[in-house]
Amino acid sequence: MSEDRTENQGLTEEQPTDGQEPAEDQELTEALGGEAPEAEVSEEEALASGPRMDLDEGRIQSDSTRGTRKERVGMVVSNAPEKTVSVSVETLVRHPLYKKRVRSSKKFLVHDEQNEAQVGDTVRIIETRPISKLKRWRLANVISRVE
Repeated sequence: MSEDRTENQGLTEEQPTDGQEPAEDQELTEALGGEAPEAEVSEEEALASGPRMDLDEGRIQSDSTRGTRKERVGMVVSNAPEKTVSVSVETLVRHPLYKKRVRSSKKFLVHDEQNEAQVGDTVRIIETRPISKLKRWRLANVISRVE
C-alpha cells in the first residue's frame, strides 16, 4: 500500500507532463487563433477604482453615476435673516402600531441668495454643501406665491 501512495502522489491528471499544456488552456489558445490569452483590465474596471480624471486638463470630471440630490417641497415660515429662509416640510408617516397616518413636520434653514421667498410661499428646496452651521439646503424655485 505504501508503494501505491508514493507513485500516485508524483503526478495528477491535471498537471501537464513533458511541457504539454492542460487541455483547457490548449482549447482556449486554439480558439484565440494560436495566441496565448492576455490579462487585460477593461477601461470600466480601471475607472471604477478611483475618480475619473480628465486627461486633457487633469481635473476630476463630473460622474453621472453619483446619487441625485434630495429635494423637498415646503412652506416658508420665516424670512427674517438676510439670504436665509426657514422652510417647514410636512410628511405623512404611517404609525407602526396603529397604522394611522401621522403628520410630522421638520424645519430646514434654506439659503435664499436673492431674498425672493416670502412667508407663506410654497418652495422647492434642494440639498447642497454646508453653507453655514445649520444651512445645508438652498432654494431651487418658488412654486406658488402667497397673495
